Parts: sequence; structure tokens; C-alpha cells
Amino acid sequence: MQTETADSAPESDGRPRRPAERFAALRRHRQLVFVLAVVALLAQMAVAMVTTAREQSPTTDEPVYVGTATVYLKEHSLRYNPEHPPLGKLIIATGVLVADPHLKQGFRGDQSRLGRHLLFETGNDAQRLMLWARTPMIVLTLLFGLVVCAFARDLTGRAGALAALALYAFSPDVIAHGSLATLDVPAAGFVLTSVWLTWRARRRPGVYLPLAGAALGAALATKMTTLPAVPVVLLLAVLTVLAARRAPRHAPRRMARLLASGVAWAAGMALIAVAVVWASYLVVDPRLHWTAPAGMPKVHGLRALAADLLPFPREYRDGMLLQFGKEETVVREGFLYGRPYNGALWYYLPAALLVKTPLGMLALWAAGAVALCAIRQLRPAVPYVLLPTAVLLAAAMTGDRDLGVRYAIFVPFFLAVAAAAVIAVRRRWAYAVTATLVAFVGVSSLSTYPYYLPYANEAFGGPAKSHLWLHDSNVDWGQDLGRLADRLRHRYPHETVWLVYKGSGQPSYYGIHASDPMTVSPDKVRGLLVVSDTAAATAEAPLAALIDSSSAVDEVGHSIRIYRRP
Repeated sequence: MQTETADSAPESDGRPRRPAERFAALRRHRQLVFVLAVVALLAQMAVAMVTTAREQSPTTDEPVYVGTATVYLKEHSLRYNPEHPPLGKLIIATGVLVADPHLKQGFRGDQSRLGRHLLFETGNDAQRLMLWARTPMIVLTLLFGLVVCAFARDLTGRAGALAALALYAFSPDVIAHGSLATLDVPAAGFVLTSVWLTWRARRRPGVYLPLAGAALGAALATKMTTLPAVPVVLLLAVLTVLAARRAPRHAPRRMARLLASGVAWAAGMALIAVAVVWASYLVVDPRLHWTAPAGMPKVHGLRALAADLLPFPREYRDGMLLQFGKEETVVREGFLYGRPYNGALWYYLPAALLVKTPLGMLALWAAGAVALCAIRQLRPAVPYVLLPTAVLLAAAMTGDRDLGVRYAIFVPFFLAVAAAAVIAVRRRWAYAVTATLVAFVGVSSLSTYPYYLPYANEAFGGPAKSHLWLHDSNVDWGQDLGRLADRLRHRYPHETVWLVYKGSGQPSYYGIHASDPMTVSPDKVRGLLVVSDTAAATAEAPLAALIDSSSAVDEVGHSIRIYRRP
């Protein structure tokens, strides 16, 4: 009697399965597992972002962007928020369009007043409007997760792609800012997309380089802080063309022709990027009716020259001047590692990232960067992954960016891709270490749910201690006003409340009836003293004295402290 081996076991039709068929079945199985894992990671990220979007009150910057997006829809005017290009706000406008808020015709007031008026003074449901405004950004953040996954898969295969996507999907900073109607995440995501498409163009430059130019234009049309990425991406385009054609080493004429071709492709990408920027303005106002705001700052030197020479609309260049003017004239209050200061510290962003990044993620970032440089097959990707990160971080460190790691949100995008290189070591210990660290990141991220904005890693005491190290959009960006209202209503009904709130929300809209303790003498401040962590971090007398002479009794969302006054 002949026994059947596993290799020759018949299928349901009685025909033995051939080795090629078994291999194809195994490939289909692995592909299905990969797809399900990607869906699961993005699903948990979506749940986290939707939850925070539903529960959080408007943060400091959001009302400006939502108000501006509403004016884009209803009046086709560019007069508000000129310091940022229109594309990000047009994306927000797709959600605002669904909410269809009421706005007083011909409203006049500055952009901060516009946002408060739209949300709290016109009968609109502020939370519903904010949820719809945040929804397009949530969708876009999830799509950028697919870009991270695809980029890592191109470099290291499925296992590396899942590791990179897990780091991205569990990143507290990406979840926190990806669930807001702000511009930091889309700007970073478009830069990453442009770089990834440039990498893919090594195989088909004619297909991917034009798309990379469009993605670069989308980044420029979202936020001006992406301008330093332009020379990097164009240089990568030249390298891509050289790699795609592979000129012989001892053929200088051939090399010269390829170099000229690469420069031509880069120039074409630049033209596409410029066209996208122009298109973003023309979509809002086809006639580009623009009057420079009163009190435009006087900017001199190279910055002024750059603003004059760029081939962008006047609105864009005036927005650059407004940004430069703010950095030169506005002295901001900083707070780092428990020390308040005025101005900017060049090392602020790296120091803040050490607090705001899960420890396992920091370890994988470092190991991935080393592996990317050390493994011969991956070295061609070094300029595509590490160079944009270094240039954008260096540019952000030289500006007035001491308000939050959101100015370096591109770091978890690019370094998630770099971390995938650890898998390429092809050793069992590499797989085990990567899986362990990714699991550690997942536990750290899930444990802070749903308070992602004030996240701090375990070495710095976790989210409950983040206010001791950082402030502003790292911890308290005005997001917990609704939660504060619920806490006061359920735990402290009928008590006298004194409130120092740092944010754009309107306390009375949420049912918080409080007085400002700074308007009366300290001896009259009795009952509950409620202080936002951002206000407390840089508090001076008499607020500091009031806090010191009070007893802490509660906290809300790791961003607001409640004290009892004797």
C-alpha cells in the first residue's frame, strides 16, 4: 500500500498538489495575513483618532483654520490666515461643507475672532462642526500610514512594512495631531509621499517623478515650513534618474547626458510643484483679489530676498513675510524640562522629542538608522530617508519652534520607515527585538488612551507628569474644556470657580461659569482655582502665588489642574 506524504496529498478534486501550486497558496496566505495586519493597525489608529476628535474641545489653532475654511467656502476670499497657504484649509473645508455652518455675511474681525464667532456665537454646534472639520485630516493621516507601509515594504519587505506601520499607527504624536484640524500632519505627510514617489521613480521615472512633484507642491501649498524640503527632493530626483539609467563608470559623456536629464526632470518637478501652489490659491479665488494686511512687517536680508524671488502668488510671499516678522518681533514664552524662559532654544525640539516619543520607538529609530547605513543593499535609501529628516529638523531648530513637537512631526513619519531596516539584518534576534520593542510601543501608546496630546514616555513619568517637562501643544493646547465642564458638573456642583484657561474655547459655551482670578485681590479668590498647565508653566505673580497657596485636588485630561482655595 502506498502512503501519501504531505507533499503529495491530493486536493479535493483528487489531483496531487504541485510544488508551484503550494508556493502560490502560501504566498496568497501570507498576503492575506499582511493585509489583515495592516487593516488592524490602521483600524486601532482610526478608533483612537475618532475618539479624541469627538471628545476634545477646539485647540488653540483650530478655530482659525476652521473659520478660514468656512470663509473659503462661502465668500471665496483669501483675506484670513494668509501666513499659511490654502491647501490644508481646503482639505478641512471638505468636512466643513458637510457640517454647513452658519456664518454672518460680511463678518469683519481678525482671524481669531472669526473662529470664536463661528463656533460659539452663531448658533452652530461647535463639537459637531469640529468633528466634521477634523474628519478629513483623520482620513488623510490613515492614508499617510499606507505610504509609510509602502515605503518600508519597498525597502525591506512585508515584515519591515508592518513594523514601520505599527510605529506610525501607535505614535502618540501622530494620533494626537492627526485627529486635529491643523496643518502639521498633512504637510509632513505630503513631503514623505513626495520622497517615496521619488524613490519609486528609480524604476519608472516617467511615471513617478511627476507625481512626486505634485506631492511636493501639495506640501508647499499646505505649510511654508516645508520649503527646506524642496532642494532635498529635487536633489533626490537627480539621483533617482542617475540610478534608473545606470551609466557606466568610465563613460563621462554618457554620465553628463544623464546628469542633464536628471536636472531636467528636477526642473519639471519644480514646475509641477509651483503649479500646484498656484492652483490652491486659484481654487479659493480665481481672480486672486488680494490686499496686503495693514502693518505688514519690515523684513530685510536673505529672507526678504527669498520672498521676492519665489515664483509663487503674492499672497504666498506676503504670508512668508508675516511668518518671518512674527519670528523676529514676537518673543514667546518657552518651557523646557521645568524651566521657563523667553525666546527660543536651538535644542528644544530634540529635547522635547525625547519626552514625547515612546522609549521602544526611540530605540528602533536609532537602530534602524544604523542598519540603514550599515546594510549594503539599503544604503541607496539613506539619502531618501535620513537626509530629508535631518534637513527639516535642522531648519525647524533654527526657527521659533519652542511650542511643541508638532513642528517636527515629520520625524515619526520618516524614522518609522528607517526603523524597518532592523528587519533587514535577517537574524532571529533582530525579529525578536523588533517585535518586543513594537509591542512595548503599543502598550505605551494604548495606556495613554484617549489622552494622546499630553503623552510623555515612562522615563519622564508618563502623561500625568508631562506638564513638569513641557507646555503648550505638547501638553495643554486647550483641548480639555469640555472634559472640565463635565468634571465640575459631576464632582463640584454649585462651587465657586476661578478659571485661568489657555486656549480658544469659550468656557460659558460648555456651561462653565467662572471668574478670572487676575481681576480681583488674592484674598477674594475662594473655592476652586482651575488653571491650564500651559498657564501654570509660565505663571508669574500673582498667579504663581495663588497656585502655591492652594491645595491640588484634581486634574482633567493631564492638562488642567484643579486647586482648592482656603
